[in-house]
Amino acid sequence: MNAPLEPPLIHVVDDDAMLRRSIVFLLDSMGWEARAYASAEAFLAESAPDRPGCLVLDIRMPTMSGLELQQALSQRGCELPIIFITGHGEVSLAVQAMKWGACDFIEKPFRDQVLLDAVAQAVRKSQAQASEGRRRDEARQMLEGLSPREREVARLLARGLPNKLVARELDISEKTVHVHRQHVMDKAGIRSAAELARLMLEIDPRALD
Repeated sequence: MNAPLEPPLIHVVDDDAMLRRSIVFLLDSMGWEARAYASAEAFLAESAPDRPGCLVLDIRMPTMSGLELQQALSQRGCELPIIFITGHGEVSLAVQAMKWGACDFIEKPFRDQVLLDAVAQAVRKSQAQASEGRRRDEARQMLEGLSPREREVARLLARGLPNKLVARELDISEKTVHVHRQHVMDKAGIRSAAELARLMLEIDPRALD
């Protein structure tokens, strides 16, 4: 159930072929898997990011800028962390990118270690997002596997009601509540109502309203 996440993939989008190759070589030399694109359009056409990782993106490119790509990814619901590479005088653009959710920005010329540190931080963020998404999916599958009555019992237990009050609320015996409770806990692989509440809130923050 808890298979390891796929290894991270670093996407490098820059119209400067020399810089693009240099970044990919640096990342490869440090053990990162990297993939290069000569334009924002090429990235959108060739890539559907479904692995943890990050995007190293030139902020100013012909036809479609890094900022425009950031907006396009946001509209697609893509949460891949973005590290912008900026030139002289582009800090104001980078600040705007950060306001729109970019992970970091680096001014050219930059030291290799600065980029590597930024990539490592962005990948950690992406892996945390992927783990959280997986937990939500597993919780959703667990709840979908409950019977209608188990789902009712689970909701009331997660709201903190003891077995006696759950029985009263659903007009069933306390013994029946205990049986349903055990089934819910076994199916969810949890031991407490607090853990059950956390699972349900991960799926829907309003689940216990």
